[in-house]
Amino acid sequence: MTKLTHLDSDGTAHMVDVGGKPATARRAVASGRIAMSAEALEAIRAGNAPKGDVLGTARIAGIMAAKRTGELIPLCHPLALDAVNIDFAYEADAIRATATASLTGKTGVEMEAMTAVSVALLTIYDMAKAIDKGMVIGEVRLIAKSGGKSGDWKAPA
Repeated sequence: MTKLTHLDSDGTAHMVDVGGKPATARRAVASGRIAMSAEALEAIRAGNAPKGDVLGTARIAGIMAAKRTGELIPLCHPLALDAVNIDFAYEADAIRATATASLTGKTGVEMEAMTAVSVALLTIYDMAKAIDKGMVIGEVRLIAKSGGKSGDWKAPA
């Protein structure tokens, strides 16, 4: 079994010391989707949702969340991100959000990318709930990461 890096020899949770690690270019891509009614999907696509620009607001919320990941996830390092990008794609019954986070640093940005996707999807829900309270958020996952000691990783297709 792989040693859990956030537990010391006594099993006590602690923040991993990354002070001795070299800074490397790191990048992570995460994705998730929000399934919704045709009515909600059309309102968002047409820009007619009651609260305004749903995807623009969700993009800003996701970027803001990525920047605050260290405050939200216990033991997660606060990071000086170089970039966070969030893209949206319409699917037959859903909107897919994909976030890419990058930096040159001593620890990875997987949590920042997944936090960005999660908050972007929650924002879509908040802005369109007047149309469809039954929307379902799911499939939030890491798609790929690069950099650092463990190198590159890509989710199986």
